[in-house]
Amino acid sequence: MLSEARDQAIERMTAEAEKLGADAIVEMRLTTSQISQMASEVLAYGTAVKLQ
Repeated sequence: MLSEARDQAIERMTAEAEKLGADAIVEMRLTTSQISQMASEVLAYGTAVKLQ
């Protein structure tokens, strides 16, 4: 379940970068936090860049 959430977070980040016209994402990182005993959240962070 957690790996599916991680994959979804990465897919969402990639889609947002594509909407911005980015060529790549650098310095990507993931964080996970527990919201309650039965729920966690996964966040994907990265910097969208445009190559010259």
